[in-house]
Amino acid sequence: MSHVFPRHTKTKLPLAVRGDGIYLFDSEGKSYLDGSGGAAVSCLGHSDRDVIHAIKTQLDSLDFAHTGFLTSASAETLADRLIAHSPEGIDRVYLVSGGSEAVESALKLARQYMLEIGQPERTRFIARRQSYHGNTLGALGTGGNLWRREPFDPVMVSASHISPCYEYRGRTPDESAQEYGQRVANELEAEILRLGPETVIGFLAEPVVGATAGAVPPVPGYFPRIREICDKYGVLLILDEVMCGMGRTGTLFASEQDGVRPDIVTIAKGLGAGYQPIGAMLCSGDIYAAVEEGTGFFQHGHTYLGHPVACAAARAVVEKLTDGGLVARAAKIGRYFEAALAAEFGQHPHVGDIRGRGMFRGLEFVADRSTKEPFDPDRKLALRLKAKAMENGLICYPMNGTIDGRLGDHVLLAPPFICTEAQIDELVGKLATSLDGVI
Repeated sequence: MSHVFPRHTKTKLPLAVRGDGIYLFDSEGKSYLDGSGGAAVSCLGHSDRDVIHAIKTQLDSLDFAHTGFLTSASAETLADRLIAHSPEGIDRVYLVSGGSEAVESALKLARQYMLEIGQPERTRFIARRQSYHGNTLGALGTGGNLWRREPFDPVMVSASHISPCYEYRGRTPDESAQEYGQRVANELEAEILRLGPETVIGFLAEPVVGATAGAVPPVPGYFPRIREICDKYGVLLILDEVMCGMGRTGTLFASEQDGVRPDIVTIAKGLGAGYQPIGAMLCSGDIYAAVEEGTGFFQHGHTYLGHPVACAAARAVVEKLTDGGLVARAAKIGRYFEAALAAEFGQHPHVGDIRGRGMFRGLEFVADRSTKEPFDPDRKLALRLKAKAMENGLICYPMNGTIDGRLGDHVLLAPPFICTEAQIDELVGKLATSLDGVI
């Protein structure tokens, strides 16, 4: 009998005992190809000796120092390295323990910034439908996934939501991709005007939507238009790169590919690559200066902020991603991954869309390709695919509710950047066998 409170009380999970490269092994000796990096976390695989060495070395000198009293060399050098590779204008790093904490920190800093500059009437956030920004109440309140939000709606401070940039479902036959992107981006301006520009703090969005929609990238021109609208009304642009950042899409920050400058950006998952729990909220020099020249105190905090061991691990991870060339590798092997998925599933009668960037890919499943009709949710396709894939030795990330929180099914794929072409072929083959086994 286990005393662990699991995510699903009616599911008995295998016991993980070992990791090696892109594989995990359970207590029965079965191996699993980690085709989703857990939840787009394990970008370096499960046995990186350099990161393990960095953790052990840090523990030999300093285990913990509370940031209310002291800083640490590992936190300082990690922040320096992140800023050296950050988008234009980003100047400060607030180190936390995960993605939800990073988003909470972003929301609270954005609100405090408005207080510091004398605009206390700004109290509202805008986000997008079918977004996901974390499971703490503030992050969940800004998220746009109905299934995750519904039980907690009565106790959340909610954002308002506009359409996602979801070309497969949203673009009409008479629109170009550019026209579609401008149309849905302009919904932001309409919502700001509806709420009153003087009341809006910020707009929160994932550059490439992850868990709730399955690696949905924006169309060209979408985010530059979003930036224009934010600038016009003094609204902060907050980009959530918790899942799609840290090289996952083929550039260290996903927003690099869209030519857009955020005011605040959140990262986690790939930042620690699974070796330690860590996340970060990065902000512009202007936002930091407003706090520094105002109250001088960010009214927020957690016990494990800037944990020295977590920072040492993340510093080693970021070194491998940048100087070690693994971001470039993610872009290169990602092109092979894209081609392999297209070859296997491009004509599949129940795969409607193959999308994503780099090592961040999604397949959307449909009952009918010609009409894009989704499967009946009662079939529980995503749940059955996850079980069948595990049976076949593949960890992947299927989800239902792709379209509106109830209808639609997809699978998210986010394997480690160290994958070989042969291992990509193995992943794709196991996914094909598993899909055939449930349809």
